[in-house]
Amino acid sequence: MELGKINRVYFVGVGGIGMSALARYFAKRGVAVCGYDKTRTKLTETLEQEGILVSYLDEASALPCAFLDNHDDTLVVYTPAIPKDSKVLNHFKDKGFTLKKRSEVLGIISKGMFCIAVAGTHGKTTTSSIVAHLLKDTGYDCTAFLGGITSNYNSNVLFGKNNVVVVEADEYDRSFLTLHPDVAVVTSMDADHLDIYGDKSHLEESFRLFASQLKERGTLYVHEGLPLEHYISYAASNTARARAENLRVEGSKFVFDYADRDHRINNISLMLPGKHNVENATVAIAIALQLGIDAEKVKEAVGNFKGVKRRFEYIVNNEKQIYIDDYAHHPEELKACFNAVRQLYPDKKLTVIFQPHLFSRTRDFADEFAKVLSTADELLLLDIYPARELPIAGINSAFLLDKVTSANKRVCGKDFVLQYVKDAEPELILTVGAGDIDTLIEPLKNILNHA
Repeated sequence: MELGKINRVYFVGVGGIGMSALARYFAKRGVAVCGYDKTRTKLTETLEQEGILVSYLDEASALPCAFLDNHDDTLVVYTPAIPKDSKVLNHFKDKGFTLKKRSEVLGIISKGMFCIAVAGTHGKTTTSSIVAHLLKDTGYDCTAFLGGITSNYNSNVLFGKNNVVVVEADEYDRSFLTLHPDVAVVTSMDADHLDIYGDKSHLEESFRLFASQLKERGTLYVHEGLPLEHYISYAASNTARARAENLRVEGSKFVFDYADRDHRINNISLMLPGKHNVENATVAIAIALQLGIDAEKVKEAVGNFKGVKRRFEYIVNNEKQIYIDDYAHHPEELKACFNAVRQLYPDKKLTVIFQPHLFSRTRDFADEFAKVLSTADELLLLDIYPARELPIAGINSAFLLDKVTSANKRVCGKDFVLQYVKDAEPELILTVGAGDIDTLIEPLKNILNHA
């Protein structure tokens, strides 16, 4: 389907972070955009405020008239997270509509454009957001489809006037294989989505296929040490081709020097904490310099990047209490997040509120999760967020808690969390998870601000 011939788009699962970015993109193009999602959220309400009609009823009768019958100029975009028995989705299938996954639509949009695609089991949202910000802030410009709400732009989609597009390339269900980038990044290849891949070897094979789809004369950046070939390595190490050196903490910021064969930029300041975020910034800098952007402008842009919502986001930060929220939902992400907190606040007692995401992920990585969670001073564990899954016998938060070796731990509900924080007034709080744990953010913020 050609982009210019699309006049109507319906999104099944419009409230997803990637889906909503596409919905906004098509609305900006003047296309009639509608969508369905099972849950009303701040994001779906924002879409409605922007003129996108959103339904919360999974019934064909709830569809606008324009989407009751098939038309050649109509596209239906769906997310794999939608249940196969969805009445809305099956209406479109039965009527013979053109159905595409979100990733396929990204492939349609990016075709013919200079595409920068960022892939990885973690780090891709922050890295792609930094890349897009560097191109925007320096005046180079780009369009971007991101997996999070960037704080600088308060959006997950950026609109540019040139032919450059930055996309987050999702490995879930091999979605990123619809892309053919000019510049590709692979940030990480840790075992994940084993419900799709079965084992790590199949996941790695998928990343190799993604890397092989690079356009002729394209550039592949890969985090140092990953099992891929023919790439430019990057890392906070002395052996990577694009590298961060002299990494240090100054106040609440991480400061480092950037170096490659042709460039050196000293004393780069980054608001985002942690070695992993310094490395995310390092590859973004390498890409910006490759595109010919002035080094001083790049340094300034890195310094004013404010981050992504729910990626080490400060909710409360005062002398009495600090509350940070993060999207981490994989053991390696938790580890990176905890390490960043400890580097910044080594003397504070850390209270962690964690919501496991998916029964299968909890089962597959229970020992790894337990090892990281055991490093918290106080652990409040919420029930597993099921997302697209049905329960698995014997796999619940109590199962995970039993493996945690620290003494101060408990499984509890959200109401208990709020009461606990109100009574205990912990000095350093971290909420982590990819489910609906974000519904705690505003209540916790209110409690802490009135403590």
